[in-house]
Amino acid sequence: MEVFVISPLETADQQVEVVERKGLGHPDTICDALAENLSRNLCREYRKRFGTILHHNVDKALLAGGRAAPAFGGGEVLAPINIYFAGRATAHVDSVVIPAADIAVEGSRAWLRANLHALDAERHVHIHSLLQPGSFDLQAIFARRAEAEIPLANDTSIGVGYAPMSALERLVLAIEKRINERNRDEHPAWGEDVKVLAVRNGNAAQLTIACAMIGRHLPHIDDYLAEKAAIKKLTQALADQHGFGTDAIEINAADEPSTGVVYLTVTGTSAESGDDGEVGRGNRINGLITPGRPMSLEAAAGKNPVTHVGKIYNLLAREIAKALVKELSEVAAAQCLLLSRIGAPVNRPALMHLKLATTDGSPPGQLRSRAQEIASDCLACIPKFIEAFVEGTIAVF
Repeated sequence: MEVFVISPLETADQQVEVVERKGLGHPDTICDALAENLSRNLCREYRKRFGTILHHNVDKALLAGGRAAPAFGGGEVLAPINIYFAGRATAHVDSVVIPAADIAVEGSRAWLRANLHALDAERHVHIHSLLQPGSFDLQAIFARRAEAEIPLANDTSIGVGYAPMSALERLVLAIEKRINERNRDEHPAWGEDVKVLAVRNGNAAQLTIACAMIGRHLPHIDDYLAEKAAIKKLTQALADQHGFGTDAIEINAADEPSTGVVYLTVTGTSAESGDDGEVGRGNRINGLITPGRPMSLEAAAGKNPVTHVGKIYNLLAREIAKALVKELSEVAAAQCLLLSRIGAPVNRPALMHLKLATTDGSPPGQLRSRAQEIASDCLACIPKFIEAFVEGTIAVF
């Protein structure tokens, strides 16, 4: 790294904390998931054909919601969801053609079938590929390598990360995960479009959860209300486990059962008629939206995992912060900011700024050499991170 800075991190308890997660079936998360899925599929196809990953950035996806008429005991989709892929992907090498558009369409349908159980990926969704080849200069940067075959950064960008997660952040992740990992035979009416918003004021937490319910599994409004009660019970149990004993839990807060206004869907996602989506508008790379924490506006999903620092550095910054907290007993909390320089090796950031909070309040500067060594070890792991992105073992949303 060219410049290494270490400074104190102020960790005075915040009176108010806000944490949000958009779940797997939210339109924004669908776009993130499909863009990242496309990048992984392209990486695998490039490797299969040429033995290496070629230039691509497919981090531009838009979901335009359809129209639907949900009903208790049934309902129908009146107009399909439209998903558009824009971005850049190598489409041919000499005489060899890579079917990027087919990869985008078929891979997306496979993901939708696997993850949204009430959505018909063939009938309910139209997928459009508008992918084009990349610009000559960025393709050239991608093709070049520094010494020891280290890729060169394709952008001047930043990545940020922090550790550890707060109790409220861990709770929000746990709620969405449990709802979307439930036994579908037991709760088939729960759609995957789940959003969790948590607000902590002092030691008290308020939880607002939206879950798109699927009409064909709910013969009557009483069945709908029973499913809401089940989600509230699950949420309360998780809140207790994470140290938040609270009754301030609302499920589908906009409902007016007396007038028949409830969050009912045909497909389990608001994308069918209520909402649109776009890559980068939802969760950050740690799976959360945390306005009180450092966050990057980079959309990591769909960026290539070899040279795009908007993806690599946001993961790397988080991993460095986690490693500092784990390996240095003197560190209670850490933040990391990384700055790249276009055309420079990805393992040599132009700037690394660490903020550390020590357990005893001592100056973090005394940890400089050990912290720099840990950060350097993480930088050396970039090739492993690339593999993890390609294999899909690292989530970016």
